[in-house]
Amino acid sequence: MAENVYKVIELIGTSTVSWEKAAAAALKRAAKSLRELRVAEVKELDITMKDGKVEAYRAKLKVSFKYEGK
Repeated sequence: MAENVYKVIELIGTSTVSWEKAAAAALKRAAKSLRELRVAEVKELDITMKDGKVEAYRAKLKVSFKYEGK
């Protein structure tokens, strides 16, 4: 079996609906430019507010993908 290396990056997704949709938005966008996404770990959830009302849900994720360096 070949040895593999994975890189970990941090992403923040946003949604006006929920934390789940915020996380899904981050992963959907990452999948457009990164190959072989492996694991996503939710590190932090927060909310931005305006005038006392929820403006957006934010999900901070650590995401790993197979590293293909030269």
